Amino acid sequence: MRGSTPRSTYRLQIQSAFDLRDAADVVDYLRALGVSHAYASPLLAATPGSTHGYDTVDFSLIDEDRGGAEGFAAFDAALREHGLGLVVDIVPNHMGVGVPPVNPWWWDVLRHGRGSRHAAAIDVDWDFGNQRLRIPVLSDSPDALDALRVEDGELRYFDHRFPLADGSEGGTPQDVHERQHYELIDWRRADTDLNYRRFFAINDLAAVRVELSEVFGPVHALVLDWVGDGAVDGLRIDHPDGLADPGGYLDRLAAAAPGSWLVVEKILEPKEQLPLSWPVAGTTGYDALNEVGGVFIDPAGEPALTALDTELAGAPVVYPAMIRSCKRAIADGILQSEVRRLARLVPDLPGAEDALAELLACFPVYRSYLPVGAEHLQQAVDFAADSRPDLAEQLAVLHTRLLEADSELAERFQQTSGMVMAKGVEDTAYYRWSRFVALNEVGGDPARFGWTPAEFHASCARRQQHSPDGMTALSTHDTKRSEDVRARLAVLAEMPSDWATVVRRWNELAPLSDRPLAHLLWQNIVGAWPLDRDRAHAYAHKAAREAGVSTTWSDPDEEFEQRMHALVDTAFDRLDMDVFVDRVRATGWSNSLGMKLLQLMMPGVPDVYQGTEVWDHSLVDPDNRRHVGFDERRALLTRLDGGWLPPVDGTGAAKLLVVSRALRVRAARTLSKYRPVLAEGPAAPHLIGFDRGGVLALATRLPLGLAAGQGWRYTTVELPPGAWTDVLTRSQYDGGNQRVTELFGRYPVALLVRE
Repeated sequence: MRGSTPRSTYRLQIQSAFDLRDAADVVDYLRALGVSHAYASPLLAATPGSTHGYDTVDFSLIDEDRGGAEGFAAFDAALREHGLGLVVDIVPNHMGVGVPPVNPWWWDVLRHGRGSRHAAAIDVDWDFGNQRLRIPVLSDSPDALDALRVEDGELRYFDHRFPLADGSEGGTPQDVHERQHYELIDWRRADTDLNYRRFFAINDLAAVRVELSEVFGPVHALVLDWVGDGAVDGLRIDHPDGLADPGGYLDRLAAAAPGSWLVVEKILEPKEQLPLSWPVAGTTGYDALNEVGGVFIDPAGEPALTALDTELAGAPVVYPAMIRSCKRAIADGILQSEVRRLARLVPDLPGAEDALAELLACFPVYRSYLPVGAEHLQQAVDFAADSRPDLAEQLAVLHTRLLEADSELAERFQQTSGMVMAKGVEDTAYYRWSRFVALNEVGGDPARFGWTPAEFHASCARRQQHSPDGMTALSTHDTKRSEDVRARLAVLAEMPSDWATVVRRWNELAPLSDRPLAHLLWQNIVGAWPLDRDRAHAYAHKAAREAGVSTTWSDPDEEFEQRMHALVDTAFDRLDMDVFVDRVRATGWSNSLGMKLLQLMMPGVPDVYQGTEVWDHSLVDPDNRRHVGFDERRALLTRLDGGWLPPVDGTGAAKLLVVSRALRVRAARTLSKYRPVLAEGPAAPHLIGFDRGGVLALATRLPLGLAAGQGWRYTTVELPPGAWTDVLTRSQYDGGNQRVTELFGRYPVALLVRE
């Protein structure tokens, strides 16, 4: 499969606890699973201790903690031996600049300032900082500078270390500080007064100006060497929305890596498409993730869950208004430095900062790619003018100037809109609106309560037509909760009244003033149960601070957080959590198997996130970067290949059966068609399936409602002519009318292959 578009990928999170040598040891397992390509998280040198790798500090080296060059060679050799290809995640938008000081480019810029040979690589507004780069590390104490010291030719502040400019030594540490090309400032000023662009609001991730040819080359040299050597077949481009010119960047990358499979980590809003000119196969699959999950959610549960949400919130939640409010708070808060930088580009426009913040809050998609997406700018201007008619004049002026695609204002506005969207929606609103958190997923729309089978089929047909080689996913390193958590939570939409009764009782036993947050915690605890207490507390801590209603990262409310952690303890010590989870566990498993089968067989290149070939009830990162037991999975796969047909139980072996057989079918056959398969009979709405041209994928949806009725009795499905074998059970069928109860006699899914 090397050198070709993947048939499937398997994401590996490479870190010190699972390095490239460890990855080499599981390649034979991936091959047996049916995977065509391993898919690695970022491999370049990163901040020491980083478990994710998105904080590159040196683009010319493989990270030593991740195995270094020797580890990469071992991984490459294993992949070649077993005939697997490799897709690598690359990070062109930003680099790590935190503690310890191991980034040579950043260190050189601090030492030499604007005259550094690397100054062009880092996006700094030197004029705003009086020719000094502002670094937000000081405490908010008025005498914070008293803690400065000069040691070993460096300026130090506690564990922070900084280089000294030539000839700047002498005098007090404060005097030395005044003579540097950087200025250490109060950490709280990061939100308002920074003069370097960051990745979102992370001070230790500085933006890279990869649009410059002299920067593009060294950023990609090592990666392109891998491509040239045949070690890497595909690239996953992280956060293209942060780039100055995504289309131009992708054209340059495609030219430098001809024939490589390229996918972009791009979140598409409903009805939005990738620019047609981009030389990529598609996205990394968040759109598919939400389509697959949505068809397993019962729309009939919406009224009762909305009523419960209104009861807990004290008033109806108007989600579009919440989004605008959250995005505006981000623009006025943690990303105000970026908004102020935009405003400095229109010094002749009074009130520009307010108008820009409002425009960003009203932007309907992550970003435009002018001239593509000009209609989104028009929509944002109209929304902003409706919400703030007092800014109509400023908005009109900005609209004209923002349409000048080559202007710095338009370029930076496009880079900023995605930041505001991501922080305002994914990292704030998704934690505030807890009506039904199975919908609160990256790239999703929590206001859309499920997908009908017809809508799902239409989306698959579009994918087959427009991006048949784009990636599909169900879990990623960025999802708010794993596919199996969402699959279990989907059952709640089939029993909303029962769930509301349970939530009210639990709230009485563990009262919390922030009842929407309590509802979010109850759902996630149920979805991930059983989980250890520390994991639950860690999730609650992150969720509450991300929501920012009752406590925040910058100003935590310790008293509230103590009460919140008491709620978590109550779930372990006083509630009948096992009893309730037992009610939804089996139907959640059914949903998991169905979701996985559809994702693996629908149009696109399916990715399996590490470990999710069996049940995996992980929550948001870093919970989803925990150890994966490959030895246990390997042993289960060996048993399956020996003929074992496992029960659907806690081992997760049934999911491994579905994953391995589906991946092997994809490896052996070209799936070039898509046709919906419809059942007939009273339970017809509970079947979701399609024909990929001699391969039928059939799954059960809304299993609780199915069980409450007559099951599959009197429901049939028409198989096309021919002899068919279910590769899951090895059962054989003839074409024609078949009873669904026979097809689903052992499992709630079937994968039929025509001989």
